[in-house]
Amino acid sequence: MKKVCLAVQAKYRNEAFDKLRELGVVHPEYSNASSGDLEKALQEKAAVDAALSLIRPFEPSKKAKIKTAPAVPDIPGLRENMRFADLVLETEAERKVLEANSRRLTAERDRIAVWGDFDPRQLKELAAKGVPLFPYLLSTYDLLNIPEKIKYIIVSINKVTARILVLDEELPGIQPFYFSEQPFWQILAELDEMDVELSAINKRMRNYAGCRYLLEKELIEAEERIEFEKALAELVEIEGVPHEFGVSYLKGYVLASNINRLKEAAKEKGWAVLFSDPAPSDKPPTLLKNNPVARLVQPLFSFLGTIPGYWEFDISPSYLLFFSLFFAMIFGDAVYGLLILSLALVFAISFFRRKGKVPDVIKLLMILGLSTVIWGSVTGTWFATPQEKLPFFLSVLILTPFNSTIPMVEFPLFLQNVFRLPEEVPAGEFKTRWSIQFFCFTVAVIQLCWARGKRLMRLLPSLTAIAHAGWFLVMLGLYFLVLYMLLRVPFPPFAPWLIGMGAGIIVIFSEQKGGNFLVNIGKSFGNFFQMFLKAVGCFADIISYIRLFAVGLAGSMIGQIFNSMAIPYEGLGSFGLGFILRLTVTVMILIAGHGLNLALNTLSAIVHGVRLNLLEYAGNHLEMEWSGYEYNPFASRAKEQKK
Repeated sequence: MKKVCLAVQAKYRNEAFDKLRELGVVHPEYSNASSGDLEKALQEKAAVDAALSLIRPFEPSKKAKIKTAPAVPDIPGLRENMRFADLVLETEAERKVLEANSRRLTAERDRIAVWGDFDPRQLKELAAKGVPLFPYLLSTYDLLNIPEKIKYIIVSINKVTARILVLDEELPGIQPFYFSEQPFWQILAELDEMDVELSAINKRMRNYAGCRYLLEKELIEAEERIEFEKALAELVEIEGVPHEFGVSYLKGYVLASNINRLKEAAKEKGWAVLFSDPAPSDKPPTLLKNNPVARLVQPLFSFLGTIPGYWEFDISPSYLLFFSLFFAMIFGDAVYGLLILSLALVFAISFFRRKGKVPDVIKLLMILGLSTVIWGSVTGTWFATPQEKLPFFLSVLILTPFNSTIPMVEFPLFLQNVFRLPEEVPAGEFKTRWSIQFFCFTVAVIQLCWARGKRLMRLLPSLTAIAHAGWFLVMLGLYFLVLYMLLRVPFPPFAPWLIGMGAGIIVIFSEQKGGNFLVNIGKSFGNFFQMFLKAVGCFADIISYIRLFAVGLAGSMIGQIFNSMAIPYEGLGSFGLGFILRLTVTVMILIAGHGLNLALNTLSAIVHGVRLNLLEYAGNHLEMEWSGYEYNPFASRAKEQKK
């Protein structure tokens, strides 16, 4: 990645940005600058988003959707130089007005419906002829308390209310019933007319939904304009230069492989351009380029929203390796792995037939499924079936340390000088559990020491790199301490020396960032408590990997419990109606139970598998902050989609 500074004459700035958008190689250095045109572009995009949300309820089913859009759509009401989104919003505004009026008239209709088909204008005509009538809606109690001198006509009455017309004068203290100017029949006619208009508008919206592609095109155009205006707002005009000779400049980043293309455009358009390497204080965007295998983990990074900073490590290859292992250990069961692998293969074949390629996320699922099958095979875990009940062709796949049906053996010859079995050797299935815990801690020290090694190589030839060699030794010593405390593996005599030598190297070299060597050692002693807490954290990080064993064991136990619930000890009995019923219940319990177990394992793999990679490995030992942002050059989005 190279830093670029591009200068153009102010009067050619729009033309220059059109060319930059065509090139699509410069990522501007944004500083949240704003402008009136940018605000307008944001409002236009908001309008298109609102239009898309409005037509969504009217979209046809997937089977009925139009696959090919007409070249020149005939849309009534779409005026010249009018955006389709604006027409949708106008139609929605019209619908809202109609719905508001309909609600008002409906409420009025319900209010006066008790009077029947009554025309309030007749009351005014009678009053003009000297016969004033005042309508009232009263309770039966109030009706009984009307003074005898007041004359009235009962229109209708029930147990609760009464409708009356009072002659000549109003009732004292009671307001007459209010009628609007419209007669009842006219309100009904207007409501019917509004229903017809609303149906017509809904039909228009359904037609608009069939032209969704126009809104999507306008959305792309709006996003392009926003990008254009954002970049244009970053174009700073140099002060002190006469307006007619004004010069503006833009800072950004460009890939080293695209420098020649930018140089050719600058030569053609008469731009001034300067390239330089990013300084440590700069924050360039991140573009991860991986081989086809390591790229498979990118869907997981996208799901988590994690992007390493430009100066940080790209851990994609190691992340894929360790996450596949963690996923397999958490799921544990080879049958679960076969199920995941089978589903992934079905999706892969479907995508390949339709699009000629398989998405990376499907490839990742295939790797995770295959990893689970391998782990389940070497540990003898097949649908939570006890190892002694497995057929021979599955039993031979179990590796010796994980086989609970044979005696415990010594470590391999080349490891016997490092490890010894504890005095109390586990037996039965506990031996397998002991071996898996031992494997968890061993994976922990391998991954965390790998992180320290990467830090050491990155910092060379700085003296501070040697401090990571010290942490490497401390990690090894703490590993043996964990094995002694939790698995009762005898503590080797060289382990304390590893911890002591590592701590000494850390104290000597951790602050060697220039200046007096001895003074820097004194600074390290000043940070002794902080380093002690960091060492305790390393100890906790190694122990943290026991979660792989614990979660895997929990999943295995859940599977065994559902198996025992589904399959009676005495079996399903002889064939018959009872056998069919018991078989049906067994299948339902197995599907529900193991389906729940699969869901829990999936959640556990995401939580624990991701945590070990992002926190313990990348965060605590690679010291990554995941502060990056994606390399997104200023370019035509429509052009990118065609690619």
